[in-house]
Amino acid sequence: MSPNFRKIFAILGGVAAVSLVAGCAKKNDIDVSSGVGITSVRNACPAVAVPLYTGDISLFDPANSEAASALDVVASITNVTPQCDDTGDDVYQLATFDVQATRRDAGPARTVSLPYFSTVVQGGNVVVAKRLGTVNVTFAAGSLRGTGRGQASAYVDRAAATLPADIQERITRRRKVGDEDAAIDPLSIPEVRTAVQRASFELLVGFQLTDEQLRYNVRR
Repeated sequence: MSPNFRKIFAILGGVAAVSLVAGCAKKNDIDVSSGVGITSVRNACPAVAVPLYTGDISLFDPANSEAASALDVVASITNVTPQCDDTGDDVYQLATFDVQATRRDAGPARTVSLPYFSTVVQGGNVVVAKRLGTVNVTFAAGSLRGTGRGQASAYVDRAAATLPADIQERITRRRKVGDEDAAIDPLSIPEVRTAVQRASFELLVGFQLTDEQLRYNVRR
């Protein structure tokens, strides 16, 4: 992983944030019917996201030019769909995605192979595993548009993705109006925030870019 790519991951810290909204009690909601408390904070499934600047790739012809007239193929990752199985000791997260592309010339049928990565990140900044793959984008004869489909997957140890019981209790415990800590967000407490971050995993999917391709995406 290049230094520039590490910077991108640093920018991404906190993708899998806990969301709190008011209303009827359900996952990630605040239940005020008998005090204040979070009925369910999270599940063990890794969040799925496309890191900043890695969802697009541009190929040039000639390769040493970045002029608009030299753009050969432009492709984007879209329709990322997670499918999680959290019934076992190992939580399995599958993410499928489409790649939509356009090319400069509507010539003969053509297939372009584009490299992509899937990375498991813990706590917003610790890379646990990384895999590389290739998605083939097919252009029909005479068509400027092409499509492809890829997938990424990850196994996460359920124990590592589960909050300790004492942390879970501190977050979900009912608090009544007038209690000393009723107005304190439990996630503002450093040890609680750290535990939630440590137990949070993400499956990140994006194009495996060269340094030049990454710089081009950042600049445009």
